[in-house]
Amino acid sequence: MAITGTDFQHIALERRDHVAVITLQRPDRLNALNRQMGLELHEVLDQVAGEFPEIRVVVITGEGRGFCSGADVGDMPARMATGGDRKPNTGDNGPSITMKLAPHLREIPQPVIAAVNGVAAGAGLGIALSCDIRIASDTSRFTSVFIKRSLVPDAGVSEILSAVAGPGIAAEMAYTGRVYDAQWALAKGLVNEVVPGDDLMAQAEALAQEIAANPPLAVKATKALFNSHYPDLNQVIETEHRANDPLRGTFDQTEAVQAFLEKRTPRFTGS
Repeated sequence: MAITGTDFQHIALERRDHVAVITLQRPDRLNALNRQMGLELHEVLDQVAGEFPEIRVVVITGEGRGFCSGADVGDMPARMATGGDRKPNTGDNGPSITMKLAPHLREIPQPVIAAVNGVAAGAGLGIALSCDIRIASDTSRFTSVFIKRSLVPDAGVSEILSAVAGPGIAAEMAYTGRVYDAQWALAKGLVNEVVPGDDLMAQAEALAQEIAANPPLAVKATKALFNSHYPDLNQVIETEHRANDPLRGTFDQTEAVQAFLEKRTPRFTGS
């Protein structure tokens, strides 16, 4: 059942005992993040945080074939044409709404489990990495695709990827933009477990219920303790944003987006 009567356009929210399940719902776009989905996801996270300790664990997944394919590339040409790509979802020159999802996931009191059912790319990779635990289907895929858009990693990926998988793996993923399968992700420590797709939600919810059966204040304190070892993700995201700022609107960044939309090989010039 839904936790409240709030209607969301791109998010589904269900409560199962002490577990909240958040489902991203833009399956036709592999759950790519647009402004509306970003706003709704922030709202949902605030909502579940406010219901602690009744809600003790959160599971986040995607509808259809994708977990989250990152920022919606289809929206980028219009933003670049109006200059809005420099302030993608905010109305100012700060980091976008979607970039700020990573610290929000870390800041809510409940542990968050990512049930990665398909591709986790770019900011979608950032969402998965910002969760405390990741369970992946055997058909899931992972990519730090930012370099293919002539951008540096954002959404917290520049910090969390290295912390999770080590600096060498982070550099390989960030410099190449390769797409990696679930077994590779498991071997490199990006995910805790790989299961058949049909078993994914059952496994994630069983783990969530096991955690939820523990003392909620102690679980909350444990999450806060673990997160205290990380740098401030809000500061990381500000740094990522400053690094990306001079790249936005360059020939290469425009070419990267257009080539992707036109399904052709990009022609980069270094300008």
